[in-house]
Amino acid sequence: MKKENGISRRSFLKSSALAGALGAIGTGSTMGVLTSCGGGEGAANANKPLKQPGEYYIPELPDMAADGKELKAGVIGCGGRGSGAAFNFLNAANGVTITALGDTFQERVDDLAKKLKDEKGIDVPADHRFVGLEAYKQVIDSGVDVVIVATPPLFRPVHFQYATEKGKHAFLEKPICVDPVGYRTIMATAKQAQAKNLCVVTGTQRHHQRSYVESYKKIMEGLIGEITGGIVYWNQNMLWYRERQAGWNDCEYMIKDWVNWKWLSGDHIVEQHVHNIDVFTWFSGLKPVKAVGFGSRQRRLTGDQYDNFSVDFTMENGIHLHSMCRQIDGCANNVSEFIQGTKGSWDSSTMEIKDLAGNVIWKYDSEAEKANFKQTDPYTLEHVNWINCIRQGKPIMQATETAVSNMAAIMGRESAYSGAETTWDQMTASQLDYTPKDLNLGKMDMSGFVVAVPGKPIDKK
Repeated sequence: MKKENGISRRSFLKSSALAGALGAIGTGSTMGVLTSCGGGEGAANANKPLKQPGEYYIPELPDMAADGKELKAGVIGCGGRGSGAAFNFLNAANGVTITALGDTFQERVDDLAKKLKDEKGIDVPADHRFVGLEAYKQVIDSGVDVVIVATPPLFRPVHFQYATEKGKHAFLEKPICVDPVGYRTIMATAKQAQAKNLCVVTGTQRHHQRSYVESYKKIMEGLIGEITGGIVYWNQNMLWYRERQAGWNDCEYMIKDWVNWKWLSGDHIVEQHVHNIDVFTWFSGLKPVKAVGFGSRQRRLTGDQYDNFSVDFTMENGIHLHSMCRQIDGCANNVSEFIQGTKGSWDSSTMEIKDLAGNVIWKYDSEAEKANFKQTDPYTLEHVNWINCIRQGKPIMQATETAVSNMAAIMGRESAYSGAETTWDQMTASQLDYTPKDLNLGKMDMSGFVVAVPGKPIDKK
């Protein structure tokens, strides 16, 4: 996904001229592609680590996974992201292939099958191409070793649950749930997957993006001090949409336009902005205890979602995170994260750490990364790590931490929809379930798919 330049956050810092010249340093590992600006070794050693090395997870990110056991994958959800993830998987290692495909619609299965044959020489036979709402079971039961789950988000908890029951390693695209019922399914299934020593990686690809991983390490080393708050953004033009075509039934139409329907996508605060919220929950190690938000619908052409959200999260230790996301054409765009600490701040739009005087004391060197690595795509690197964990017998479980950021986004969404404050305890125990009661590939009751209106109407006198 394309990074946009962030807006100025100088109000957080005291203005000062940039001190010192940039000079490259190495860390003595394959991740040593950083730049340091001023401060010196003595200043760095004076920082109190937030966590000690070994207390937090750092993935190994070589260009490709090590050779090992051959792996057969099944792809569940053959649209744009599913097709992308399929090729990310194939590009991440030798000795991997795709042997089964499943989707709600025949044309999507056939399109991906053709692309695999044309570009990779992989021929998925017709009897391993499955269609319909139950196609996920047929893919998982077809003899695959691993599954790539890239269906619309509502379906992912159930697909993960079945894959785990069958003992399959899983890659789950984000978000991994859209409501509290799905959240609890994910958390319960994650425990079962851990008990079976399965490897589960999620599509929060910043966890496998070297610039973010190195930034995380520097913050854990204490370079910005104790975290005191942050702001996260996903402001962009409106995403794609599909107008209903003659002959499409209700369910077909909504699934083909899924990114605009809250029951399928969770709304864009969950479907996309979860990335940015996830960066803060990952770096801080905190979950929100309450959220107060608002939003509105102004420009969207289909579906029942909002165009924008603004949420104030109160975290476990009392610090605040401000979350902002918008999808409207012709507005200021910004996809980034900013974290403030007692000694400085980190800004993902520049991949810099500044001290309280505004001096750059660390900067990620992307040019050095390009010089040292052939593979710099985090979408592929997450599959590199997943395959390495499987082949090395090192179980990994990312679903639980992704579920935290996912639930935070759900809290913000429900607060904006209702106008009420939401809490972690309230939402994680809620019976809210977005799954339509009459879900089927045919006619459905469309009267329930309405845009939320917060608060109470004005009393008429």
